[in-house]
Amino acid sequence: QVQPVESGGGSVQSGGSLRLSCAVSGSTVSKYYMGWFRQAPGKEREGIATIDVNNITRYADFVKGRFILSRDNAKNTVDLQMNSLKPEDSAMYFCAAAPGHYYFEAGSAAVRFPFRGQGTQVTVSS
Repeated sequence: QVQPVESGGGSVQSGGSLRLSCAVSGSTVSKYYMGWFRQAPGKEREGIATIDVNNITRYADFVKGRFILSRDNAKNTVDLQMNSLKPEDSAMYFCAAAPGHYYFEAGSAAVRFPFRGQGTQVTVSS
């Protein structure tokens, strides 16, 4: 069973930055299509970004130019660098994984990935 494990959430002021990391328990991230999605209380899940096994990244429009997704095979993590954070970015952030041979066109596709972590909270104050 593939189990993503997130770390790095916290609180930051508007305009600040946070970096989230995701490891895959018992396996290596290089084998999987990885992504992040978020969910705020009372709202739908929002896919944020994905990175495939060839390290091609795709982003949802609302994070383009602010968030950067990367894979670090040496650390065995997938990292989401979040810059220029806004209060509306406050949510629980989840890392997700799919088998490496899958293909998704949209940067928001992480909501459809079959394996998900427990989430890490991000709070942005104004």
